[in-house]
Amino acid sequence: MASLDDGDAAASATMGCDLPVLPVFDGVKLAALATVLYVIVRGLNLKSSPAAPQVTYQDTPLNRFLFKYCQMLTQEYIPPLLWGKSGHIQTVLYSKMGRVATPKPRGVRHFLPMEDGATVTFDLFEALGHYIRTFVDHSQRGGYRCAVLNHLGALPDIELTSPRMFTYGCTWEFAAMVSYVKRELPQTLMVVVGFSLGGNIVCKFLGENLANQDRVLCCVSVCQGYSVLRAQETFVQWDQCRRLYNFLLACNMKKVILAHRDSLFGAKSSRLDNEDLNRLHAATSLMQIDDTIMRKFHNYHSLKEYYEAESCVQYIHNITVPLLLVNSSDDPLVHQSLLAIPRTLADKKANVLFVLTQHGGHLGFFEGAVLFPQPLTWIDKLVVSYADTMCQWGRQKHSTPPC
Repeated sequence: MASLDDGDAAASATMGCDLPVLPVFDGVKLAALATVLYVIVRGLNLKSSPAAPQVTYQDTPLNRFLFKYCQMLTQEYIPPLLWGKSGHIQTVLYSKMGRVATPKPRGVRHFLPMEDGATVTFDLFEALGHYIRTFVDHSQRGGYRCAVLNHLGALPDIELTSPRMFTYGCTWEFAAMVSYVKRELPQTLMVVVGFSLGGNIVCKFLGENLANQDRVLCCVSVCQGYSVLRAQETFVQWDQCRRLYNFLLACNMKKVILAHRDSLFGAKSSRLDNEDLNRLHAATSLMQIDDTIMRKFHNYHSLKEYYEAESCVQYIHNITVPLLLVNSSDDPLVHQSLLAIPRTLADKKANVLFVLTQHGGHLGFFEGAVLFPQPLTWIDKLVVSYADTMCQWGRQKHSTPPC
């Protein structure tokens, strides 16, 4: 019995040596890996599914016509699979590289002198068989002429001829361009389109005076915030990294202003001096720059007065032509609370259509399969499709002249 027990023990020992050694997992490494994966999934919003836009509207013959023939209003917007569901990546990608494989449409630059000595520049592109270039090229191929306003002071190679730059809602330059187009092309109707700050300007322009809507077929506004006052209040918050965007936009704005330092500071007709220049260098937010520099261009006495006067929310309800307002739910620059403005407007006014996408960021709206975006974006196609449908509606109902 003793020898048998010894043999069994030896056999057991031999069998134990032949068993595979199980790996020992490091709990800290597993937790770190799980955290990284969680951050990637949350940061890229990978669990979100593509969806059709949410559309706020009233049931009218025109809107039924739009839904029938402008089918992008009811179809899914599908962003690139890996990163397109992140509003931050869409926004940053657009801001750093604009559109992909951007075309270079050829136009003629026009210069218009203003009463205060400023010089307006805009480019006129004839119809053909950075985002605006892609949109212009797509519009030209659809048969549209395009007049594109260059914000006063935005072009570094065009010298300012008066101590004034563009602001959030000054419509003087846009009005001068529109007057030129109406005068030179008297038989043409206009589709007015504005992106971001431009959306605020075009809506404010149309609402300031009913005469401004003469010969306007429709208006499209993309990714604007509607109320400068309420938008700036949200820019000091850290959710969605909005305070960081505020700092980066302020740095870019300082570069634009300093590029025209000789024209803006120290001139006899300027409202700015060297003390303002020193405060500009120290500014870390748009509100500080607005208070130090921007409000003084039009002699506003306070930031609140400046923001309220420059916002289209004071005028947009006066627009009577068809109005398409487009925003994205994941736009990190436009707070969700601001979207109550277009939603309420569309609920009350039959001419307003409010389209809210789930993805797209700020002016991104890239499309693509997995990784690489397509040159033409969802918003480029939507705006042209909407304009085509409005022209078709006009021809059927009113024998509309060419757009």
